[in-house]
Amino acid sequence: MAAPCTLFSLSGLQSPLEGALLEAGSRGERERLVLEYLDKVSARAAELRAPDIPTGLEWLNTVGPLSLHKDLCGKVVVLDFFTYCCINCMHVLPDLHALESEHSDSDGLVIVGVHSAKFPNEKVLDNIKSAVLRYNITHPVVNDADATLWQELEVTCWPTLVILGPSGNLLFYLVGEGHRDRLFLFVEMSLKFYKDRSELISDRIPLSFYRDSLPPSPLLFPGKVTVDVPGERLVVADTGHHRVLVLKPQTGQVLHTIGGPGSGWKDGGFTESAFNSPQGVAIKDDVIYVADTENHLIRKIDLNRQTVSTVAGVGSQGADKEGGAQGTQQPISSPWDVTFGTQDDGEGSVLWIAMAGTHQVWALLLEDGKLPKGSILSKGSCIRFAGSGNEENRNNSYPQKAGLAQPSGLTVCPSEPWRCLFVADSESSTIRSISLKDGAVKHVAGGERDPMNLFAFGDVDGIGIKAKLQHPLGVAWNQRTNLLYVADSYNHKVKAIDPKTKSCSNLAGTGEAGNVAAIDFTQATFNEPGGLCAGGDGRSLYVADTNNHQIKVLDLETKVVTVLPILIREGPDVVDSFLPVKYNVPKLPKSTLEIKLEPESVSPGSSLRYLLTLKLPAGSELTEGAPSLWFLSAGGAEQLLDGQKTHGEIRSLSAPIQVDFMIPATPASHDVVLRVNAFLYYCAEDSSACTMKAVSFVLPLVITPGAARSSLHRDLTYTF
Repeated sequence: MAAPCTLFSLSGLQSPLEGALLEAGSRGERERLVLEYLDKVSARAAELRAPDIPTGLEWLNTVGPLSLHKDLCGKVVVLDFFTYCCINCMHVLPDLHALESEHSDSDGLVIVGVHSAKFPNEKVLDNIKSAVLRYNITHPVVNDADATLWQELEVTCWPTLVILGPSGNLLFYLVGEGHRDRLFLFVEMSLKFYKDRSELISDRIPLSFYRDSLPPSPLLFPGKVTVDVPGERLVVADTGHHRVLVLKPQTGQVLHTIGGPGSGWKDGGFTESAFNSPQGVAIKDDVIYVADTENHLIRKIDLNRQTVSTVAGVGSQGADKEGGAQGTQQPISSPWDVTFGTQDDGEGSVLWIAMAGTHQVWALLLEDGKLPKGSILSKGSCIRFAGSGNEENRNNSYPQKAGLAQPSGLTVCPSEPWRCLFVADSESSTIRSISLKDGAVKHVAGGERDPMNLFAFGDVDGIGIKAKLQHPLGVAWNQRTNLLYVADSYNHKVKAIDPKTKSCSNLAGTGEAGNVAAIDFTQATFNEPGGLCAGGDGRSLYVADTNNHQIKVLDLETKVVTVLPILIREGPDVVDSFLPVKYNVPKLPKSTLEIKLEPESVSPGSSLRYLLTLKLPAGSELTEGAPSLWFLSAGGAEQLLDGQKTHGEIRSLSAPIQVDFMIPATPASHDVVLRVNAFLYYCAEDSSACTMKAVSFVLPLVITPGAARSSLHRDLTYTF
């Protein structure tokens, strides 16, 4: 039996072709060269037969596993080796989408994504599912979690495209991004070559899209959030819906919907404008700047005129790593975040841009001026500020000699002695700083000292380099606490860094992906949070909990995590349309008063309604913006609560709080102790004193089989 063929052995055949293609003068000449090459490699099909995809792997977008040598026999197959964090892999996806739009499986072409993870978090199927939906991948994807196929084909970097013939024989490979013309040429000539030889099969590949199983939601993969200086408006990049939302941060009421739900590039009024997977947002006065990531643009939203315009980028991915042209003449690449700042003299406004696609930080001059260690620039100039363009974890006193690795989050710290940009450098799993005085790029936390090692990640609290992060995507400076907060995305946590000591520690999250809001930061769970910002008063954090399609609110004083409801105006009414979220049953404070009721006899299938009337001390009011809550628990028989509403926010005490509970038709237990727990945050009328108190109503139930179903109503009252 012949030894398994590798890409290395194929390179000896493809390299002469690549050289000849560079010298070819016409499309016809290039096609002839490729057909001659295909004739040579097809004569060696048995020798160049690729190993099959291992059995037992997890698949997405198909009804079952696929075999190269059985299910895909008779097809030209493109294997896309990718990992979903990789910006270069994201850049290849538009090429694959375009190829799929021209050639289908009935034409003999099948594209298979081979997900070979870099980070441990990326090996989890549910996380790959989210990425498949987020990037609109509609071809089959296999989770090569242990990199088995990657190793058998000796793939060495992301992305790598491997093109196979109809007998599973290796034809071509393309390493890295930017090979669209080669990809189309190789695939189209392969389809022609094997069609002329009658070796293609037109059978369809049965697909089953993950996206078809998702319920609708008001947010879809929100990327970044920001709050204006007064704290009156929260801006959310609703990335999956290709739009920007402006909300009231206290209530979640939508004030403006800009763009969406489909992708595109169009300037104009709010209802006609279009974005493509916007990420970063920054608001100042009545203007919002947006990193329109997959359009490779910076957009400007004028809230007064209710218009959208383009201020930087040309609408296609650029490769320029220097810049300097006026905004709309300057090609840029995958801007991921934006934030406002000042020039080197502290005067004049500038928009800083995390340019993930070129591994740099750029600047858009909003006024005439200059950058640290730079020359005079005119208003509208768009130019590289920091980063050589090499994907590295390299610090340097000269900003353009430093190396960044997919910077994805920015925040400005105006305070002395720092006065810097903090950067979430995702692929190096580090937090970096860039001085706004002299441009020096320095290490803050995470990573390691070797600038070429981009695999120094983990989940470790510590100081400086001893701390470990995993693909952080967001950073937010809090002027009130003088702390830097980090969306440690792949660890599913929010962390805090003290820039004085470089001490990095966990603030919220268990480290496991989940969707739990809680009365204790350590019990809350997130799923790849992608962005965060401090509230207007610095007492809270808003977190874009990306894969949970929610905005979570962290109260830095009470340590409570809640979900911000998204209140969308539909017609004359405002409807609460946020996704349901599971809450941890919180641990009751020792001071909680228990009010025990007599046992009630009820039958299976009965409905119970408790009307809870709570009264505050005279002259007191609920604390505005604080998360007063009620919870329903079932004393160890929590399965009885499945599918029922078990929690809610208390925003007013003007009417009783209604708590409904349905006894299952076949309960697992006949003796249940329900608890209705209420936590209220309230202040004296003059705000001189505020407090949080709790009350727990204990409701024993004896479930009697055979009794007639009934409806039980009880009024519960308590005065604090």
